[in-house]
Amino acid sequence: MMINKIKIRLSILILSLIAIISVMTISISGEVKKISTASEDYKDKLIRFHVIANSDSDEDQNLKLKVRDAIIDYLQPKLLESESIEESESIIKKEYAELEKISKNIILENGYNYDIQVGIDYSEFPTKQYSNVILPAGEYKALRIIIGEGKGKNWWCVMFPPLCFVDEQKGIIDKDTDDKLREVLTEEEYELISQKTSKQMNRVQIKFKIAEIIQNIIKEKN
Repeated sequence: MMINKIKIRLSILILSLIAIISVMTISISGEVKKISTASEDYKDKLIRFHVIANSDSDEDQNLKLKVRDAIIDYLQPKLLESESIEESESIIKKEYAELEKISKNIILENGYNYDIQVGIDYSEFPTKQYSNVILPAGEYKALRIIIGEGKGKNWWCVMFPPLCFVDEQKGIIDKDTDDKLREVLTEEEYELISQKTSKQMNRVQIKFKIAEIIQNIIKEKN
């Protein structure tokens, strides 16, 4: 009699666990689909900035950051007034020669002679937080600057809307940048990535990371 009761309880426990796992799977699948759809939409509304170092040596990594700073300083005033991704892309493309010149000068000043590649293309980006904004992983349009062989760790930000220029110390984007985000994104897209508290940011980052892992698994299978 006792054995039967134990079996019944175990069966109920197993069925309960199966039900919980099923509900969680459905919920996660829904979140992943929602995040995947959002990242697809973002890629045509944002321009990111991608700087790839020649190698992972300390010298090449430091050089990458110097090139990054010089490019941001040059483009910042030109992009702050841009009203659309099309306008930003047009501004950047007109500056290709100058961006290459600036990068090359920084490289030469630091005692190197690496080649430079400058262009706008689509690149894969991991989940990334910019103050109180978290962008899901996905393929985004980006200004890419490749230094030398481009085999080192890379650095990235968002040039439009101008999240490259966010003051990280304040922990929140300024009103002008926030307004620009609201202009280019739908309300649903904005609410998905813009968080108000550290607890919300942690929760969203976990969701985005889970979605990123699942997306990578799906890509590997395909």
